[in-house]
Amino acid sequence: MIQRYLGKISGPLLDRIDLHIEVPAVAYQEMRSKNAGATSAEMRARVSEARARQAGRGLVNAKIPPGRMREICPLDDAGERALEMAVRRLALSARSHDRILKVARTIADLGGAEQILSKHIAEAVGYRALDREYWK
Repeated sequence: MIQRYLGKISGPLLDRIDLHIEVPAVAYQEMRSKNAGATSAEMRARVSEARARQAGRGLVNAKIPPGRMREICPLDDAGERALEMAVRRLALSARSHDRILKVARTIADLGGAEQILSKHIAEAVGYRALDREYWK
């Protein structure tokens, strides 16, 4: 059923969606757990700090122009290798490459990192679930 639905969506349209993930049902034990996780106020503070970092660069990550991508989204060597491997293995387009970099920049900002690390790339690629699992 999922394959039939995705067959109606074009690759270029899918490229324009930054995050595509499956959200499984929450297990009962997890819903009843005493471990509450992060509060809304804590998450709001993290997002505000990340937005302030973006404002310090002069633009939000979603609006990074291709010509400034290398400047604003510097990668360490391991991050460069991880991104290259993802692009090759998933046969990603240039647009998908740029979207992954922008999402990785946001993940790094949320973590307070100046440089995008391989773990940020891996997480950003993980948010491209439709590229990996369904869209073939």
